[in-house]
Amino acid sequence: MVYEYIVIAGYFALILGIGFAFKSLAKNSTSDYFRGGGRMLWWMVGSTAFMAQFSAWTFTGAAGKAFSDGFSISLVFFANTFAYFCGWLYFSARFRQMRVDTPTEGIKRRFGTQNELFFSWALIVFSMINAGVWLNALGVFSSAVFSADISLTIIATGLTVLFVSVLSGAWGVVASDFVQTLIVAVISVACAIVALVKVGGPIALVNDFPVDFVMGPEMNYGVILIGSFVFFLAKQLITIMNLNDSFRFLNAKDTVNARKAALLAMVLMGIGSIVWFIPPWAAAILYPDAATSYAELGNKAADAVYLVFTRNAMPIGTVGLLLAGLFAASMSSMDSALNKNAGIFVRSVYQPLLKKRNSSVSDQHLLKVSRTVSFISGILVILVALFFKSLKELSLFELMMNVSTMVQVPLLIPLILGLFIRKTPQWAPWATVGLGLCVSWFMTHVFTADVLAQIIGLKTAFTRRESIDVGLMMMIAAHLIITAGFFCVTSLFYKAEHDTNREETNRFFEDLETPVISDVEQDEYDSKQRHKLGVMVMLMSIGMLAMMMIPNPLWGRLMFLLCAGIMLLIGYLLKASATSRMATIPLEQ
Repeated sequence: MVYEYIVIAGYFALILGIGFAFKSLAKNSTSDYFRGGGRMLWWMVGSTAFMAQFSAWTFTGAAGKAFSDGFSISLVFFANTFAYFCGWLYFSARFRQMRVDTPTEGIKRRFGTQNELFFSWALIVFSMINAGVWLNALGVFSSAVFSADISLTIIATGLTVLFVSVLSGAWGVVASDFVQTLIVAVISVACAIVALVKVGGPIALVNDFPVDFVMGPEMNYGVILIGSFVFFLAKQLITIMNLNDSFRFLNAKDTVNARKAALLAMVLMGIGSIVWFIPPWAAAILYPDAATSYAELGNKAADAVYLVFTRNAMPIGTVGLLLAGLFAASMSSMDSALNKNAGIFVRSVYQPLLKKRNSSVSDQHLLKVSRTVSFISGILVILVALFFKSLKELSLFELMMNVSTMVQVPLLIPLILGLFIRKTPQWAPWATVGLGLCVSWFMTHVFTADVLAQIIGLKTAFTRRESIDVGLMMMIAAHLIITAGFFCVTSLFYKAEHDTNREETNRFFEDLETPVISDVEQDEYDSKQRHKLGVMVMLMSIGMLAMMMIPNPLWGRLMFLLCAGIMLLIGYLLKASATSRMATIPLEQ
């Protein structure tokens, strides 16, 4: 295990280095701190858009689902791919063109001050819950690796993420997301290739899977799988492309870069939908008892299957890289939540409160408050993760899906439909959320999958897996029909003379269709981004090259050499492009 510790220590040193390297870019204003001043390049924004939807849950809860059920888990991630395709086609450009620094400022422009305040608190609370789920997933996996207490793991990891987020704001968050994307890509592809070799290729992977690879176990009604996929397309579109999650694209330097970022996220998600799950699929064949290796995790035992595969099939040191990838995924999700929460609180709660009291403060004061809020948010996320750690009766997959469908979907429905339906009364958004939460409660406790089975008179009762899938599908369908339908119907009650936000709403929709073009100062920011990240990636490649010294078979050493070479090439190209651009800046000015 000593090599794994060294690899992880090197990773943490790299992440902390990123925090310090980008600190100077985040110290000038709150706009720089919240969204990098809207000056980031598409490959940075695309990486953070991708990583914001990617967490340790992918390597734990989702991997556990792949191990037990086969191909079906990929459908959830194909739905993510579809959402980013829609982002490239329509949403990403318009999110950037809102011309705001935080998501709730966009909500204010569209729905007015009252809804801004309502959604500010609602989104802050929900993002803490969501980040707590992600951090808990990381704690489960990390504790299995080190045989350490989950609580201590959650606290240590949470504090590290907290440091980077507080220190360098959006610049540190997005820069670390880019480096972390490279780490995730390297470890995922390496594990996938080794897994395919060990099982005898993709055909053997499908044919030798312990249960039906496509349908999975405990599935008497195949139509459920198709229905789940269709409804997940709608669900993921709602939960990824909405005014709250617009923060992914507010960082882009212009409209064109925002669209390119969505395209990059789509490609990465599409490829990852298969590559990520090849190792757990292979583990089901090679190590069928993997789910019993960590009985102390309760129903979460299968969620450590990636670790079982890596320990048994990969070269020494790969577990450290895998854990670095998990840290990368969770840090990305958590630090984005902390940075966004700080922006929401300062711009939509604290600053309006000061205006009511006729108080005036400098932007530097707001910047200090932002860092304080990030710190407090981080502590609260750690406490939430510690609470979820106690829920051993739920697998991480079920925990994530329950939180997402019961709370997230009703909260975000008004924030996507409001982009298309212009004439709605000011009470429509918060009333829709209230109704949606009631719908969630009703579908959870009253109109369940078992009740549906009785109503339609099924001869064979739903299995546990079918019951979970049908319950999620029914929940999504209810929100699409009832919750979304209610928001649409509220337009019938719209009265223009009662709409105090009408002029701002009209300007909002005009801005949505007006492209953002970067200014003449952008070249300097472009070069700084390329140079700083180029250096960081090259340092990371040197660390990976050093892993060749670990006592491994020749193929294992060659694997690390190849990975290091790819990293070095990427870093060199970034640094070289920065140098060439710096040389042309004086001429352009």
